[in-house]
Amino acid sequence: MPMTSANGVPWLSLITFFPLLGALILLLLPRRGRTPWYWALLVTTVTFLLSLPLFFGWEIGEAGYQFVERRPWAPELGLNYIVGVDGISLFLVLLTTFLGPIVILSSWNSIADRPVTYLFLMLVLETGMLGVFVALDLVLFFLFWEATLIPMYFIIGVWGGPRRVYAAVKFFLYTMAGSALMLVAILALRHYSGTFDLVEILAGTSLDPGVQRWLFLAFALAFAIKVPLFPFHTWLPDAHVEAPTAGSVILAGILLKMGTYGYVRFALPLFPEAAASLAELFIVLAVIGILYGGMVALRQRDFKSLVAYSSVAHLGFVMLGIFAMTPQGLSGAVLQMINHGLSTGALFLLVGMIYERRHTRLLSDFGGVWAVMPVYGAFLLVTILSSVGLPGLNGFVGEFSILIGAFQTHRWAAILAALGVIVAAWYLLHAFREVMQGPLDKPENKRLTDLTKREVLILVPVTVMFFLIGLFPSLFFDRINPTVMELQQYVAQHQGMVVASLLR
Repeated sequence: MPMTSANGVPWLSLITFFPLLGALILLLLPRRGRTPWYWALLVTTVTFLLSLPLFFGWEIGEAGYQFVERRPWAPELGLNYIVGVDGISLFLVLLTTFLGPIVILSSWNSIADRPVTYLFLMLVLETGMLGVFVALDLVLFFLFWEATLIPMYFIIGVWGGPRRVYAAVKFFLYTMAGSALMLVAILALRHYSGTFDLVEILAGTSLDPGVQRWLFLAFALAFAIKVPLFPFHTWLPDAHVEAPTAGSVILAGILLKMGTYGYVRFALPLFPEAAASLAELFIVLAVIGILYGGMVALRQRDFKSLVAYSSVAHLGFVMLGIFAMTPQGLSGAVLQMINHGLSTGALFLLVGMIYERRHTRLLSDFGGVWAVMPVYGAFLLVTILSSVGLPGLNGFVGEFSILIGAFQTHRWAAILAALGVIVAAWYLLHAFREVMQGPLDKPENKRLTDLTKREVLILVPVTVMFFLIGLFPSLFFDRINPTVMELQQYVAQHQGMVVASLLR
C-alpha cells in the first residue's frame, strides 16, 4: 500500500500529543476561578486547528496512508513508532478534535467537583483516542486503546449519576475482557509475521485459514464489545445513562467508533478469508442490533436511555455496511461512523441541557416545552431529523449508501434494516412530541429558560456539519472512497478464495 510522508512536519504527533502536553501543563496552572477551563478549551481548540491541514492538505485519489511518521521505538523488541492516516481514519481524527472543544464547553457549568482532575482526564482521553486512529504498529495501537480505558472509567465513576460505580466497573470489565484476547492475538500475529508493523504484515504475511479464524475471532470479540454489537451491548445503556453529559458525548461520538474502526482497519484486511467466511454471522447480528435497539428504544421513558439504545441500532447499520463488503457499504459505514458521532453526540448534549434545567429525564415530565424554549426546540428537531436520516442531512447519505451496498449481497438484510429506519423515526419523533409539543400544563416547565449563548455556540458547529455532509457528501466520499475501494478489492480476492474452497 503506498505511503506518503508528511514532508518533514510531524502533524500527527503534534495533533496526538498536544492534548497530553496541555494536560500536564494544566496541573501547574492556578486552580482558582475559570483558569483551568479556559486552558482546556484553548488546548482542545488548538488541537482542532492543528488537525485541519490533514483535510486541506489531503491528496485526493490517493488510497494509501498519508502524513506518515516512522521512528525506531524499542528495536530490540521489534517495536516502532509508526503513525499515518488514510481515507478511513482521516475523518475519525477530525471528528475527535472537532468534539474536543464542544465537550469542554458542555461541562462548563455542570462539573463543580474537582474540575482540574476532570479536565486533565478529558485531555488525556483525547490523546488516547487520537492515537488509536493513527497508530500503524499493533502494539502502539494496543497501548493507545488501553490508554482510553482509565480516563473514561473515572469520568463515569466519579462524575456520573447515582449508579456510576456500577456502570464504570461494568464498562471496565467488559472492555478489559476483550482487550486481553486482542493482546494475545497481537502476540500470535507477531509470531507468524515477525513484525508488529501493520503495513509489513499486510504486504508479506499469509496465514493458514484455521489460524486466521482464531485470530480474527479474538480481534472481533474485542471490537464487538467496544461497538457494542448485539449481544455484547449490555454495558452501554448503563454507561451512557450514568455518565455525565460530556462523557456520553465522547462515548457515543468517539469511543464506540474505535470498535467499528477496528474491524475496518485490522480485522478485515489482516484476516480476509476468516472475515469473508463469517460475514453472514455478523450481518445477522447487525440486523438484530438494528431492530432490537430500535424496539427497546421505543419502550424507554427516560430520554437519555432512549438515545443510548438508539446507538445500538445506529451502529448496527455501520456493522451491516462493513460486512456487506461492497464499496458502497464500506464507504457508507465509514461516513456513518462520523454521522453517528455528530447526531447522537448532539442528542446527548440536548438531553443534558434540558436536564440541567429540569433535573429529570422522564419524557412524561415534559410537554409543550417549545412554547418556552423555541431555540432549543429548533435544534432538537434538526438533530432528530439528522438521526432519522432525512434527505438533505448527514444521516441520509450514510444510511442510503449502506442499504445500497447491503442490497447487492444480502437483500434480506437490507430490507430488514430499512424497517429499522422506520422504527428510528417512530421513537425519535415520539420523544420529540412528548417533550416539545402538547399543552404546557406543568408549572415546572413554565419556568424553563431557553438556550444560553454558550449552549448555542456548542450546537451551531454540529448543526452546520449536519447540512455540510448532507448537501456536499463528495467532500467526504472523495477522500474515503479510494481507500475503501482498495480494501474491498483486497477482501474480495480472498472472499473468492473462500467460495472456491467451499465449491471443491
